[in-house]
Amino acid sequence: MRHGRRQSFPRQTWNGPGQRARSGDTLRSRERGGAHLSDFKRESVSLRRARQRQSARINRGSRFRGLPTQRRRLTSCRFKLLPVIFPRRSTVIAAALLFGALRSASAAQASIIVDAQTGFVLQEHESKQKRQIGSLTKIATAMVILDWAEHRGGDLNQTVTMAPPAFVGTLENNIGFQPGDEIALRDLLYAALVQSDNIAAYTLASYVGSTIQGPASAGQKSKLTAIDAFVTQMNALAKQLKMERTRFVNPHGVDQNVKPLPYSTAEDLARLTRYALNKASFRFYISQKERQISFRRGGKEQRYSLRNTNELLGTQGIDGVKTGRTARAGECLVLSAVRESEIVKQGQGVTIFPRRIIVVLLGSNSRFAEGAQLIGQGWQLYDQWAAGGRLVDSKKML
Repeated sequence: MRHGRRQSFPRQTWNGPGQRARSGDTLRSRERGGAHLSDFKRESVSLRRARQRQSARINRGSRFRGLPTQRRRLTSCRFKLLPVIFPRRSTVIAAALLFGALRSASAAQASIIVDAQTGFVLQEHESKQKRQIGSLTKIATAMVILDWAEHRGGDLNQTVTMAPPAFVGTLENNIGFQPGDEIALRDLLYAALVQSDNIAAYTLASYVGSTIQGPASAGQKSKLTAIDAFVTQMNALAKQLKMERTRFVNPHGVDQNVKPLPYSTAEDLARLTRYALNKASFRFYISQKERQISFRRGGKEQRYSLRNTNELLGTQGIDGVKTGRTARAGECLVLSAVRESEIVKQGQGVTIFPRRIIVVLLGSNSRFAEGAQLIGQGWQLYDQWAAGGRLVDSKKML
């Protein structure tokens, strides 16, 4: 603004007590019914106090109540605006910490990410904590059966008849099997691994356990049932794999009305999964999104299409492994994700590094969302580890 020239302002008129001035009109004196200048001053003080009282009411009802705030008022506007409240940096940090605490509260109770090739632990959280694992038990069930077929010449095409005990205490029958149904062991294995069927797991254990148990001697009655014999093999496998914090009590993982309770850890399940993934047959079973099985009922063939309970199968390179859930265990999940092997030139030769990670999470509220997140984190950690030369610490090996 140049000196010597009067600054021009919008012409305003007063519309009475408690109202803002309106642009475009002229302030008049007493002859038009206007107020004296002193009246305007008194009204200005009154308006200022009214705005202060309004601001105080807003602050008292603010959703940031109790937190330090800065109030910034926009005054150079002819519209009536409420005070704008901006949280201070400390408020933002507190909110971020609160969100992090809520996120942690909803996360899995235990988890682990492992390089499948070496057993190197990329990340873990409470991985040695004993917990119920639900149907993740069926990984061990499947391995005892596949080892039996491989080392004892067991025939997975053998047809077996479902007995009534298989339907007691298994809690659910999502396929709709009935006592007396005749089905091949192979289809039972698909039902147990793909659709996590408890009756299928029990029937498998009953048949294979009877062959492991062997016939009782003449005049003697075996103290162990076929199921007991099978579970003994499951625990023997756990001992062989150094799963020192694991106890299996049945072939399906049901933990309701069961004593003693079964348990395992994220770390032990990673050991079991590493062992299982070395078997091509196991990798094939768990990779099936859908599978049709057949069985005979009353002499008539029945068909059923299985759907894999692992919703992440086929995403992010995930090719297995198994879901689990009970009231005690919460939501549980074991995942395997694979990438193309890495070829590294070393001198005149090359080294091939298979790339596969295993994720185990126990006691989650949202297993698939968290599982997908852990797979992403796992590959980031794997890439950092590989870039550093794949150095291994004996304390971080399974």
